Amino acid sequence: MRKDLLGIGDLSAEEIYLVLDTAEAMREIGQRPIKKVPTLRGRTVVNLFYEPSTRTRTSFEIAEKRLSADTLNIAVAASSVLKGETLADTARNIEAMAPDVIVLRHEASGAGHLLSRICRSRIINAGDGMHEHPTQALLDAFTIREHKKRIEGLKVVIVGDLLHSRVLRSNVLLLTKLGADVWICGPATLIPPGMAPLGVRVSTSVDEAVAGADVIMLLRIQHERMHGAFFPSVREYFNTFGMTAARVARARPDVIIMHPGPMNRGVEIASEVADGPYSVILEQVANGVSVRMSVLYLLAGGQDGD
Repeated sequence: MRKDLLGIGDLSAEEIYLVLDTAEAMREIGQRPIKKVPTLRGRTVVNLFYEPSTRTRTSFEIAEKRLSADTLNIAVAASSVLKGETLADTARNIEAMAPDVIVLRHEASGAGHLLSRICRSRIINAGDGMHEHPTQALLDAFTIREHKKRIEGLKVVIVGDLLHSRVLRSNVLLLTKLGADVWICGPATLIPPGMAPLGVRVSTSVDEAVAGADVIMLLRIQHERMHGAFFPSVREYFNTFGMTAARVARARPDVIIMHPGPMNRGVEIASEVADGPYSVILEQVANGVSVRMSVLYLLAGGQDGD
């Protein structure tokens, strides 16, 4: 495994499968009475989050503790960033304290790449702007494989705010690399340019997209990143693109419904679907711990740090 995890685009199919296979072993640790192993004892992991996060930050912290790493959470809202300190200077100051891993979430695309150039510490990208969110795509793949036993040849449909989603980019890169038939669907105003060359099918019709789908993944409408009117109203969006039971019925009988969270119920997904028998949304959250344990183990090293 390479030094940093900055994006799915950097990984080979073999490396992706290594993460997923290692996560299988890590999941067993979470099923023990004492959910802890000494694998990363003596290693220090800094969680540096510039954006709000519930699932990602919590699961990284649980993963670190289960591997016995020493963890430090830096609340940017209470740090020197408010005094004008740049990301690079913050990173250099943290680096001076010799951590082994920095887990970074930042609103600027490419922030992790900046840190990887100036830090000896291993960098894990926990989401950078509208660029990538690699561990989310890995846990999504882990969840899909658990239910479908494969990824190659599956029809995976991703519906929602495609334009502002780092989850979309990471999932498209991963799923196409592993041979899935990927469709993306949303309002024309929320479809990023240049998607077709990535090997995906683009549609503005949910009914067309979900027909015969093995996996349906919903993406949140990211109001905080929108500057302008991308669709007439939330009600109009739900009527046209919201995932209802009737739309799910067009997919395969064993379809699974996914969402990276947080969900906007009644916007991208109906509650009866989010809480229904096909939903694996809470499984995604649980699997996030195992996958992030796998990434930490493979990067920070079991015995020798290599």
